Amino acid sequence: MHEELATRAAAGDRAALETLLAGIQPSVLRRCARFLPCYQDAEEACQDVLLQVARNIGSFEGRSRFSTWLHVIIANSARQTYRSLKRRAAEQAHDVPPFDVPDARTTSVIAGSRLDLLDALERLESRRAELVAPMVLRDICQLEYREIAEHLGIPEGTVKSRIHQARGAVREYLC
Repeated sequence: MHEELATRAAAGDRAALETLLAGIQPSVLRRCARFLPCYQDAEEACQDVLLQVARNIGSFEGRSRFSTWLHVIIANSARQTYRSLKRRAAEQAHDVPPFDVPDARTTSVIAGSRLDLLDALERLESRRAELVAPMVLRDICQLEYREIAEHLGIPEGTVKSRIHQARGAVREYLC
């Protein structure tokens, strides 16, 4: 159903776009919440994803499945939201006297693990950016190797190799 709506929306059908956005919103929010431990942050990322889909649906050509295209937008948006939140927190730390704010890493094992993973992905991206997307698409978005290869335009073997390398690097950052 989403495939057909996406194709129609890409061709300029506004009603199809509105129906598509309403249909994917719950799933997008759930997927953003896989990245971001705070619900409000996941909502912010979700809104950004929906906005990006609306703005960029014309670039969806149907070469890969709509869900694959959407997963990439979700992963990038959630990671961008995290970077933005981190930057804002650092700026506020300089402007406001310190006060006790619970650190998600110590208040929730799950939230702390997500934040640690996002930090590790950010570090990896600064050194080996080509490794990040395959790992995120496989381990967080749970796409098949074939889908990742199609979307990134690289051989499936290269996808598997990059995922293996990325996991090793992230493991080092997390230890």
